[in-house]
Order: sequence, then C-alpha cells, then structure tokens
Amino acid sequence: MKTDKPTLWHCNYSRSLRALWALEEMGLDYDVIEMQFPPRINQPGYKSLNILGTVPFFVDGDTQMTESTAICHFLVERYQQYQLGLRPEHPEYGDYLNWLYMSDATLTFPQTLVVRYTKFEPEHRRQPAVAEDYRQWFIARLRKLDQHMMDREYLCDDRFTIADIAVGFALYFGEGEGLGEEYTPQVHAYLERLVSRPAFQKVEPIGESLSPFKHPELWTMQT
Repeated sequence: MKTDKPTLWHCNYSRSLRALWALEEMGLDYDVIEMQFPPRINQPGYKSLNILGTVPFFVDGDTQMTESTAICHFLVERYQQYQLGLRPEHPEYGDYLNWLYMSDATLTFPQTLVVRYTKFEPEHRRQPAVAEDYRQWFIARLRKLDQHMMDREYLCDDRFTIADIAVGFALYFGEGEGLGEEYTPQVHAYLERLVSRPAFQKVEPIGESLSPFKHPELWTMQT
C-alpha cells in the first residue's frame, strides 16, 4: 500500500495518539482514519492492511509502520522536524533516545497488562492480583522521571520534543486508568503542561465517539 501523504489508522485513547499528536505538532498535511478499538475485531479488512491488527498503523509513501514511538522518530527525521527532535551531535541525544524507548518498553508495557486484566478480559478471566502487580511496576518505573522533572519543564534540551509526546502519552493513559493518583507533584505539573498544548487539545477527541473506553456499550469482550 502506498499513500500520497502520511496516513494514520487511529483509535481514540490508544498509543496511536502519540503519532497523531506528533503529526499535528509538526503541522504536516496528513490523513487520519478513525476506528473502534480493538480494530482487529471491529474494522473489517484491517488485518489485510496490518497483519498485527494493532494500532497505530501508519503509511507514508512506501513506508509502513506499527510502533507509535518509532513513527514519531521517523517523522522528525523524514521531514527534518528538528524543532521537535534532537540531532545525533547534540549532547543530550542519548538521553532523548532513552526517553523515547523507555516510554513504551518500560512505561506503557505494564499499563497494558493492568488494563487487560481489569477491562479487556471477560469477567471470569480477570486477575486483580496481576493487575495490581503491574500497577506497582508502572509507578516504580516512574522514579527516574520523578527525579528528572524536579527542576525541568521538559525532558530534553529545555524544550518540548517528541520524547515528551512519547512519555506524555504514558502519563495521560495512566491517569485515565486511575494510576495518576500516585504521580508526584512535579510529574502532575509536567503532564498538565503537555495536555494543555493546542495540538494535543485538537487531536485528543478524534475518534472518541467510537471509543469503548469512553462508551462502554461499544466494548467487544474478545481478545
């Protein structure tokens, strides 16, 4: 599949918000296709496009991608959007990459297990003890961020970058799932700065009418 401009398949309140937020912050001309979560079940033919059946799915020309943070990184490099990224020669480049990778591998991963075992699974398969273990895991993995944000407004170079988008989504999702009650004051303040940005405010509602997280009657109890 090839597209004339960047195209994102998106479900509200999912990791695809990272890519959508980045596209909007960059002011790029893009298309967004709204779907009901989980799209592998609710979007006919979706797995013929994305065999994983996950979101995001992103196409730009001949490029196809499925990883939300990688899409943000791709956009910075492909479109030279360095006002939202760091170049390799920057002294904080390693830190920038570390936050990008940490956002999903370390922060979003335990969140997905909390949500799975409290919401995704049918009632008889839910496991509150597993969900609680991973809730604590997520909060423990915020310790580096707690310390880092003591005297900073943003993660890198004293300015907003895609690293803030990547980590910010994890915080936003965690807050929506009740995990934000244990955020430190500096992390709460950081998240407020991020979600008050005009680009986030514009894209956050996209697809909301299809969201089972916002409209439980739409939820499909399958995995």
